[in-house]
Amino acid sequence: MKQRLEELERSRGSRVLLIGTSHLELDLLPVLYDALTDMGHTQRLDVLFHCCGGMVNAARRIALMLHGFTGHLAFIVPDRCLSSGMIAALAAHELVAGPAAIFSPVDPHLETPSGSGEGPQAVSAQDVRLFARMAQDWFGLAEGEAKAKALAVLGESIFPTTLTSFYRSMLEVEAICAELIALGLPAAQPAVRAEIVEILLHRQHSHGFALTRDDLGKLGLPVRDDAAAEAIAWEVARGLRGGLGGGARRKPEDDWFDSLLATTAGSMRRRRSPSGLAPRWEAGGIE
Repeated sequence: MKQRLEELERSRGSRVLLIGTSHLELDLLPVLYDALTDMGHTQRLDVLFHCCGGMVNAARRIALMLHGFTGHLAFIVPDRCLSSGMIAALAAHELVAGPAAIFSPVDPHLETPSGSGEGPQAVSAQDVRLFARMAQDWFGLAEGEAKAKALAVLGESIFPTTLTSFYRSMLEVEAICAELIALGLPAAQPAVRAEIVEILLHRQHSHGFALTRDDLGKLGLPVRDDAAAEAIAWEVARGLRGGLGGGARRKPEDDWFDSLLATTAGSMRRRRSPSGLAPRWEAGGIE
């Protein structure tokens, strides 16, 4: 992997930081800060990024920290950049994505308590938001009637303050997306940036809808072609897919690594255990 990161730095004329994680969390911040401090402020920082989701606030803090160490931030995405990962990527001045890269919408979800009975384990904000529209389109209710009945049904099915928490989460995601996209597209008109956020939040078919690099380009995000960088990043992604996440274990009782931060100087991996004990970071070289 060290050779690949060095090739990427030579090809791009930048410093490269690899962030690979199954779940963005605030626990990544101290390790990220140490890595960035060791690298120092750099004119161009390329983040080779692999992320399957995580905490919205972690995405914000990570993106802000990255901006503090460079004048030009690029995200190189060969494979997954999902949910909160997509939120973090909004802060990039440049998005280099390969043909197999998968991005996703950013609408928040409400997790249901385990053992809560039948129904989905997580509900999308859009599922709640579009309930009244579904009643109009599918059952022919007038708009006012549909909204009134939708509110009554939702109030009986979801505790009212939980609905309010859902609404607050949506406002939070909107504000964070607006903040980060202003960093990535500072020259764009506010209305243009707001439209991009609106589309990613509210106008996709599902939270799992697999957006392509072309989709992001059509939205107006700063997608750039770099065939050489894409090829190098894809080789790194192959290793990440086989080494990150609980699915990479040979046996259910084995430990696993869920996060990796690496530069050409070294790496830090976060080890998790099925025992439920707190994860721990382990330093190492990079081969």
